[in-house]
Amino acid sequence: MEKSDDLGSHISQEMSNFSAFHPEFFLLMGVPGLEDSHLLISIPFSIMYFLSLLGNTIMVLVISTHESLHQPMYIFLMMLALTDVFLTSSTIPKTLSIFWFGSHKIYYNGCLAQVFFIHFNFGTESAILLSMAYDCYFAICKPLTYSSSLTGTFIWKIAMVALFRSFCIITPFVFLLKRLPFQQSNLIEHTYCEHMSVAKLATADISVNVVYGLIIAACSAGLDMILIVVSYTIIVSAVLRLPSSEARFKAFNTCVSHICVIILFYIPAFFSFIAHRVGHEHISLEFHIIFANLYVLVPPMMNPIIYGIKTREIQQRFFAIVCKVICDDFVARVSLTKR
Repeated sequence: MEKSDDLGSHISQEMSNFSAFHPEFFLLMGVPGLEDSHLLISIPFSIMYFLSLLGNTIMVLVISTHESLHQPMYIFLMMLALTDVFLTSSTIPKTLSIFWFGSHKIYYNGCLAQVFFIHFNFGTESAILLSMAYDCYFAICKPLTYSSSLTGTFIWKIAMVALFRSFCIITPFVFLLKRLPFQQSNLIEHTYCEHMSVAKLATADISVNVVYGLIIAACSAGLDMILIVVSYTIIVSAVLRLPSSEARFKAFNTCVSHICVIILFYIPAFFSFIAHRVGHEHISLEFHIIFANLYVLVPPMMNPIIYGIKTREIQQRFFAIVCKVICDDFVARVSLTKR
């Protein structure tokens, strides 16, 4: 608590030095009330971040370097892996710097940039998950037209639409925050700059921010989730009608990995979204902040594991790369020994 009080007095002193419309910087508190446990909390966070970077990097390298994997499903997986890297990297490095070095300061424009990239990557990942459901629908329900419908050009068009949609719907968040005055406090009770956690500090009406956030959540991630549920309802119905039990098992096996990833992504994200609206009299601030970090850590960490276990082709290519590296290293050591 003494550490928190010192931080608070430092904030008050800094705030008294200027009366600008916008503060020069914000101060991210980390996890209020658990300041003494920051180093302990950082251990699982850093492990999960490392595993996320490692797993998703391997996924991108394996898929991008093998032409046999340049198929719709694997290209979507590569897009998902890239988005996961950007999503975790937009929040966790700053979170860890708070935990390790007490680096609470984030400049005003840097905070707005972080708001943009967090929500932009979230929106892009939601669109990619919808695209993967669309891919699964065509593969199971319309296999005869699969190759002709999901061409390479069409897939990259989907990627461009996903990026363009995220850019268009997330950019207004930055301008909605930029119009607000912050003349009382620059203390953010979080480990990173999230739209509502920043907006709540404003000394003006934030109704527009709240309403726009609700509309975007409903019309992007909410609509994506509804379309995904509809797609998988049709897919499951089609799978149950397959005559062969082996074909049904193979189709269900493909669907299960997608469904696991979707559950891991949407449920924690919507929990964090709701927590901002219901207030911390119902959900403790500490739990909300830790959970908000887990929703940008756990799905990116688990996605490569889920798809690595469920997708035999990725396993085979990965082990082939590992074997080649080991063999090349062994041959190089033998040749050096002979010399």
